[in-house]
Amino acid sequence: MAGKSSPIVTLTPAPTLDRTYFVENLEEGAVNRAYQVGEELAGKGINVSRGLALAGISAPGIVPIGNADPSVLERTGSTTFLKPLWVEGTLRVSTTVLEKNGPTTKINEHPRPLKQKDWDAVVAMTEKTVTETGAEWLVVAGAHPEIIETGKVIDLEPLFQHMAQLGVKVLLDTSGPALRYWAKTGYATIMKPNAHELAECVGRDLRTIGDVIDAAHELNHWGVDCVMASLGIDGIIAVTATHAIHAFTAPVKVINTVGAGDSTIAGFLAAVTTHPSEPGAYGVGFDVAEGISAAVQWGAAKVQQPTSGLKSIDNLVDATIELIPDRNRPLGEPAKA
Repeated sequence: MAGKSSPIVTLTPAPTLDRTYFVENLEEGAVNRAYQVGEELAGKGINVSRGLALAGISAPGIVPIGNADPSVLERTGSTTFLKPLWVEGTLRVSTTVLEKNGPTTKINEHPRPLKQKDWDAVVAMTEKTVTETGAEWLVVAGAHPEIIETGKVIDLEPLFQHMAQLGVKVLLDTSGPALRYWAKTGYATIMKPNAHELAECVGRDLRTIGDVIDAAHELNHWGVDCVMASLGIDGIIAVTATHAIHAFTAPVKVINTVGAGDSTIAGFLAAVTTHPSEPGAYGVGFDVAEGISAAVQWGAAKVQQPTSGLKSIDNLVDATIELIPDRNRPLGEPAKA
């Protein structure tokens, strides 16, 4: 993979082995039998790389993986696009219970902690891959593990600073305290919170499209160039210092929501890296409208598929773009802080 040109590199600090159990009718507190079990190597950045491959876009993924399961890359068909750093220990497991014509229940293990030397090696491998491939984008996505020696979460600042020196744009997808912390630094070009995460980040409830736009503008003021707020059934609002754009699709049949956000990122980057724009477009220099149009299409495709990773981008549904969103429109799923 070294030396191959790629517009995008992804980093997944806390990969996971996704096991999905398909059940007919889940009975709580009882023994249930799965009629099918699926297994995928996943984690947000991994899902983005895998999704981009469907569009023929190379996006090597950097991952620290526990060496207790050395066959996991080959077993899950992940050898062609992932660059692993093998670390001591096991790979965490995320369990999804998918009820036929029913809800999706997901249980995620806490991220496996890393030794400082292993995290330093991950950062070095990421920087080397970005330089070798000539990537214009780095996606850092998923949970942030702790460092064994200190008990503190991983530090992304040296990586962000190096990307800034290289002129590489960073899309950061995280949640909780990490979302607010890194939003306040303004290092990321794009951040992709969902409505609840954005509400938590700014400390107030979001009930309308206008509320979302105003909350996203706070992150713009902190230095985040573009906020992609994922709103579930209401699609995506993308907000820059100069624009707010709303994209959505008609309702689709939802089978499995796991990985939908990662698919929207893949769709967004597939569009902006293949549709050059004017240097000052939307105040950020890339085609935000084209990006979120593809994002909602890819997200709609994902929720109609049973796997946690996107398997097909055939027969995408149409997207609607509003360059002037209706600020008074209530959210279908209001978000509490």
